[in-house]
Amino acid sequence: MPSARILIITSGQPCRNPRPVKEATTLAQAGYDVTLLYARNHPPSLAADAALLKNAPYRTHAIDLLDKTLGGRLRSWRLRSATKISRSLNQFGLHLPQSLGLALPLLAAAQKLPADLTIVHNEAPHWVGTKLLAINRRVAADIEDWHSEDLLPHDRLQRPLGLLRHIEKTLLHSAAYTSTTSQALADALYKRYGGRRPVVITNAFPLQPLTKLTPNDPPAFFWFSQTLGPGRGLEEFMVAWRETRHPSRLVLLGTPSPGYVCHLLNLLPTKRRTTVSFLPLVSPDELPALIARHDIGLALEQSSIFSRDLTITNKILQYLNAGLGIVATPTTGQSEVLKHASNAGLLVNLHQTEEVTRQFDDLLRDRARLQSMRDHARAAAEQHYCWEREAPKLLSIVESTLETLPQGL
Repeated sequence: MPSARILIITSGQPCRNPRPVKEATTLAQAGYDVTLLYARNHPPSLAADAALLKNAPYRTHAIDLLDKTLGGRLRSWRLRSATKISRSLNQFGLHLPQSLGLALPLLAAAQKLPADLTIVHNEAPHWVGTKLLAINRRVAADIEDWHSEDLLPHDRLQRPLGLLRHIEKTLLHSAAYTSTTSQALADALYKRYGGRRPVVITNAFPLQPLTKLTPNDPPAFFWFSQTLGPGRGLEEFMVAWRETRHPSRLVLLGTPSPGYVCHLLNLLPTKRRTTVSFLPLVSPDELPALIARHDIGLALEQSSIFSRDLTITNKILQYLNAGLGIVATPTTGQSEVLKHASNAGLLVNLHQTEEVTRQFDDLLRDRARLQSMRDHARAAAEQHYCWEREAPKLLSIVESTLETLPQGL
């Protein structure tokens, strides 16, 4: 049903939210009238957003929290204050939507933007979706992360878990469709809440041009995220990696938490610290080529966090696309990927330090094996984990939804 109006809502800036951007681009290129509603709330992302959106085939509408006028500053202050107060009330069982941050401004904006289908991403937009359902708007929900089962225990103390679970159940039962990132997460959500089982659309990216690169000497491990900080498996990796006998390098990309670089380097003997490099964030357009300059991609997700155990994150799929060999922890989601790409990488238990060190040394000294892993990784991306294979699933479910349900507002 091309020309139908589709509103996509996310709570962050586009360059930090690749999944709704891929969705908006695919639907707009298929002929739908697409608007992306998002927030301007991260100053370092402004330049990357400007480049990303310059030739976007869809419209955008931003909740501007960076407005420097007096009125803008007052609005931002009121929102931050309401969020802070609401989050402090969560521990007493009073779960307000304001604790989700941008929930109310996003709802107000969404109600003013006509749409035949609204697709909500992230926890604040998910709440918005439940309110739009209540006024008979047609809503779909993408559940990239299981928000009520996310984060480390100490970070969950001020989370509105009851509200999040209510939102998730409502969407599973009442949304036109839901989508998620892995078969494991789809199964778990359906088992918990019933309703409709989510459609699986992985976080895969469009296939990037593959340049035959000369392997690094020594081989280079690579890890990236928006934030470089604790709880991401890097400490455990360091403890095993520092004992390896065969030379290698480590490259970490992200914005470090205060003091974290020193903390990581202190885990290494002095002579090994020079083999670690720290890179700042780059734009989404620059990231694929940067990843491809390395040899082994680290996907060190923690199974103790239920959401992280079940989802398939961007990392491992970016590595496959770039043709890197994979070193991954055996989360349910990452094990799902390597079932389709068993020769592309290693599953390692970071708590078995001596065994992991041995696995690393075996790989580092066998350059033919490493090259074979890289070749199999790229093949897995081409055959299974690329956006060219995921986009038709999205287009099919959207077309079906628009054909079988009554027109929205």
